[in-house]
Amino acid sequence: MADNHYDAIVVGSGISGGWAAKELTEKGLKVLMLERGRNIEHIKDYVNAMKEAWDFPHRNVPTQQMIADHPVLKRDYPLAENTNGMWADEKDCPYTETKRFDWFRGYHVGGRSIMWGRQSYRLSDIDFNANKKEGIATDWPIRYADISPWYDHVERFAGISGTREGLEVLPDGQFLPPIPLNIVEKDVAARIKAAFGGTRHMIHSRSANITEPKVEQGRTNCQYRNKCILGCPFGAYFSTQSATLPAAMKTGNLTLRPFSIVKEVLYDKDRKRARGVEIIDAENGQTYTFTAKVIFLNASAFNSTWVLMNSATDVWDGGLGSSSGELGHNVMDHHFRIGASGEVDGYDDKYYFGRRPCGFYIPRFRNVGADKRPYTRGFGYQGSASRSGWSRDIAELNIGADLKDALTTPGDWSIGMTAFGEMLPYHDNTISLDRNKKDKWGLPVLAMDVSLRENEFAMRKDMGVDAAEMLEAAGVKNVKTYESDYAPGMGIHEMGTARMGRDRKSSVLNMHNQVWDAPNVYVTDGACMTSAACVNPSLTYMALTARAADHAVRELKAGNL
Repeated sequence: MADNHYDAIVVGSGISGGWAAKELTEKGLKVLMLERGRNIEHIKDYVNAMKEAWDFPHRNVPTQQMIADHPVLKRDYPLAENTNGMWADEKDCPYTETKRFDWFRGYHVGGRSIMWGRQSYRLSDIDFNANKKEGIATDWPIRYADISPWYDHVERFAGISGTREGLEVLPDGQFLPPIPLNIVEKDVAARIKAAFGGTRHMIHSRSANITEPKVEQGRTNCQYRNKCILGCPFGAYFSTQSATLPAAMKTGNLTLRPFSIVKEVLYDKDRKRARGVEIIDAENGQTYTFTAKVIFLNASAFNSTWVLMNSATDVWDGGLGSSSGELGHNVMDHHFRIGASGEVDGYDDKYYFGRRPCGFYIPRFRNVGADKRPYTRGFGYQGSASRSGWSRDIAELNIGADLKDALTTPGDWSIGMTAFGEMLPYHDNTISLDRNKKDKWGLPVLAMDVSLRENEFAMRKDMGVDAAEMLEAAGVKNVKTYESDYAPGMGIHEMGTARMGRDRKSSVLNMHNQVWDAPNVYVTDGACMTSAACVNPSLTYMALTARAADHAVRELKAGNL
């Protein structure tokens, strides 16, 4: 049993789990990282990273068999030949949809840090104050000043490209040079700024793609291949594999154990502390116990909450952390798939270099300052401008010389943007254990009961209209709005279910991400979020994790855990 004891256990190896392992090992702790899926080694296991569409048997189009086998993945882009096997299999890992919820998971070392969109933005004090100001849900137990130094810390290591803009709604960070806007985006940005008196801003995306080499990490700057979802052999974007895992391994303090499904946190009723975890080996089905002084749950928002729900049920019917009545509640995502696009005249002699991995960002401007809308919170936009490809306006794709000309001549310019809106933390948007349905290993699955409400639907009207208004004001032609099918989960930004708060009666975690009922258990992934803001959340998970790891080590040294 002595071989199964560690200073700390980290459950999950994605964006936040990687940070927990790095920070704890670098502070001298012996750490066990448990990942439920297979190992994926940096570079060696990026099997499709150098392939083009024509290298796949069906040109990267999902086959009918793939569609039949993956009824959830087929709902959006995750189902494709080039990423086949990278997303969790619904047959082995099912869940119950009381209401439709598109849950796209990455069960392997690195988790979704290999496949994420890399957009990296800070929450502002506007976000941290919103719940208290509006009387919604519960107050965040921290403010921007509490997390700002930790944003600095993780940005410097991860490598975030961007520009300093001096906007209250979107705090500046520690940036590498930006991935440039192209000529059309620059001109449209200037026209939008002029048309709206400087109240709306089209800026460079802030992306976790490095634009300068990080030699000390063995990472090369972005090559503009735009194949990030396939794994980057250059280490040009931040992932567990490229950045945090090598740093943790370098200390000699990390043990990585893949194929380890954490069944529950083991709870000591007398000490009111966790003493370890019990796992199921995903390959042989055997059960093992590992003990530690401190446990970090970083299995992704819903899976971390699943572990809590399945733990200490002899003490609390709802599981460890359920004494407040908030465990499993307040599910959030970012609602999107609505925006506008149009055509841009001129610039026929202008092009751009390579395939950028990102474009522009328009920060939130609704319900900011003097602007008041018939809903609360707001939204931002992500988008890009580009020239159309060879397949446009080609009758039967032409033949001979005409086809060759079409293949080598860039088409007209177009520009488009998609809005990402904040979803409020409704108590009755929930996940719960469905003990009547089991996964491949005989464990109960999650049931999803989540929906948008009037506030989000009112916001979505502006999300389309405002996009068109900005493009038209910038002189874009033939502007059209669009709204595609959206269901909660599609943003792949699931948040909430074990929220932070100031009072153990209304929250699962305290201001340091500790479970009120077991202070040596920390939850620092999306489960901890008290509200969603409208920006991509991963940078906040990183900062909260580094902050919590620092706190945990100090508490261990003080003998408080």
